Amino acid sequence: MEKHMDKLQSKKLFKKICRKVGTTMRDQSLIVEGDRLLVGLSGGKDSMIMLQALVERRSVVPFDFVIEAAHVEATGIGYQIDRDKLSAFCQSLDIRLHYHTIEPDLEKDPSKSACFICSWNRRKVLFNLTREMNFNKLALGHHRNDANETLLMNMIYHGSISSLPYSLKMFEGSVQLIRPLMDLDERMLVEYAGLNDLVKIEKSCPHENLSRRKDIRSLLTKIEELHGQGPINIFKSMDKIFEEYLPQQKKT
Repeated sequence: MEKHMDKLQSKKLFKKICRKVGTTMRDQSLIVEGDRLLVGLSGGKDSMIMLQALVERRSVVPFDFVIEAAHVEATGIGYQIDRDKLSAFCQSLDIRLHYHTIEPDLEKDPSKSACFICSWNRRKVLFNLTREMNFNKLALGHHRNDANETLLMNMIYHGSISSLPYSLKMFEGSVQLIRPLMDLDERMLVEYAGLNDLVKIEKSCPHENLSRRKDIRSLLTKIEELHGQGPINIFKSMDKIFEEYLPQQKKT
């Protein structure tokens, strides 16, 4: 009986996720007829759920587009990927998986964190693969929580207001970076992943708990304790900027 209830809840959650992804795709014009989409598949819950949702959306939208996935493994930093499980996951969705390995030099720039260097190098390879294999769009699994964290990190550590856009054209417009999960709360993804055993199929990186993001996540938790809608309002605030009421303005 419990398994049956979990299955029903999983289906209900997946429908909600897909509807939200579909609304974001439509409102932000993320995917159109004839697109060739490469999904950056990290092996974590977010990118795996994103791939599932995009496959489902492709089956219901009135146009066709290509979906393939790519994983970039960073060796020599203490984490491991279960390649067999990652491949089996993609096969279950009838999605072709491209696999690439790099070994980032974490000591090259001591001013940069290990997480930043690894992420930057992995993303660089994903952009290169996107262009080399003639994809015009690259999808990453960032959600609303990621956007809030990035906003606060840039404000606190860099004195700037910027975050993660829904889409961004790069390389003179030849590649468009898109984030279909941007309107989703991570808790919905966590719940769905738990119901479907979508655990990380990579061994946790020893550097991840040293990241500044961990501190920012704790800050956002405290903000939500102060006001339940706080994190949602932070996200909404990025679309409601009243420049005339800001102290720092560029002189025209």
